[in-house]
Amino acid sequence: MLTQNHISFLEESISSSINKELTIFNASTTSGGSINKAYKLKTNSGFFFVKQNSASRFPEMYAKEVLGLELLQEKSRFIIPEVIGEFQLDDVSFLVLEHLNQDIPNQKFWFDFGEMLAHLHQQSNSKFGLSFDNYIGSISQTNHHFLSWTEFFENQRLSPLVKLAFDKNLLPKEDLKAFNLLYLKLAEIFPTEKPSLVHGDLWSGNFLCHNNKPVLIDPSVYYGNREMDLAMTRLFGGFDDDFYNAYQNEFPLEKGWEKRIDICNLYPNLVHLILFGRSYYSPIKNVLNAFA
Repeated sequence: MLTQNHISFLEESISSSINKELTIFNASTTSGGSINKAYKLKTNSGFFFVKQNSASRFPEMYAKEVLGLELLQEKSRFIIPEVIGEFQLDDVSFLVLEHLNQDIPNQKFWFDFGEMLAHLHQQSNSKFGLSFDNYIGSISQTNHHFLSWTEFFENQRLSPLVKLAFDKNLLPKEDLKAFNLLYLKLAEIFPTEKPSLVHGDLWSGNFLCHNNKPVLIDPSVYYGNREMDLAMTRLFGGFDDDFYNAYQNEFPLEKGWEKRIDICNLYPNLVHLILFGRSYYSPIKNVLNAFA
């Protein structure tokens, strides 16, 4: 909960950022994910969205999120919330963004969403990875550069989380051997493509509909395989068909991409296994049985 000390600090910090004296009339809680506390601020300068968490538990989390939002702002056609500022008071970190009202998507929204994601994925780089590390959920995400997707996927995505899950007694030893066998097959499973700029955590909770336009939030960006974003949209049931049709018209996926969904989703399922427990073990085991 925001204390009066927090309110005073935010009034002063936001005032400095917008060059206008700000008064906060009300701070109401709103959804902001499982890691952050989130608030909608009603002020004399309109509404703002604020996220709050622990600076010591999640060092530089908001700074990395700002870098991701700025990269998406530069490289994509999506609406990206304006960053007002990231601030720290003692061990409390705050990220203040413009507040965007949400609408119910219509069919044009989904068509635009698919086209915009295809455009984002056409933004490429010479290597897989990124110049800075970031987070996925509350887990640190390293983005060291690799020339091939399969090397990056193994070394920067799967292997670190497999070790972490094993250390937490969430994976048995036999699964370590199965993952090692899977790594040997990745080059045969994935077709060769250039690196694509991906959102990195593209589930239904990380986009908004504002004035019937797609808005991206909470990025875990890097240059990777574009199928990672498409696969994650299917993790909890899938998006509207017009989204996928528009994407395919703009930037057709390689044949067999739907057969690779479960391989791609090993990564978010490992994230969920570590954060939320054994209920996410079955889809991981199923992939290992099928491919390893």
